Amino acid sequence: QVQLVESGGGLVQAGGSLRLSCAASGLTFSSYSMGWFRQAPGKEREFVGAVTARSTRTSYSDSVKGRFTTSRDNAKNMLYLQMNSLKPEDTAVYYCAANPNGYSMSMLSADTNYNYWGQGTQVTVSS
Repeated sequence: QVQLVESGGGLVQAGGSLRLSCAASGLTFSSYSMGWFRQAPGKEREFVGAVTARSTRTSYSDSVKGRFTTSRDNAKNMLYLQMNSLKPEDTAVYYCAANPNGYSMSMLSADTNYNYWGQGTQVTVSS
């Protein structure tokens, strides 16, 4: 049974930092591209960033580029999202997701291309 469990969310002031983690089990983690998405109240889920299976490439949405960094440790089955210079508009539930198909980076920005999802972790940025 595949499980993705996010952690590290919380309340932070604008300009602060948080590091989210996603622990994966029940899958060959090193064979999956991984993505981060977020959903704010009343809004659709949106792409945040993605990393290929061997960490050869990453991509980010324009809204977080330069502030957020995703990385992974395949030996530990862990995915990370380092979030710096946080803004109130970054407030959302953040989800990690797994894609086994070796899609192109452009396709990894679409949530419909992911097979497995975590339950999400809340990030709240106060002004």
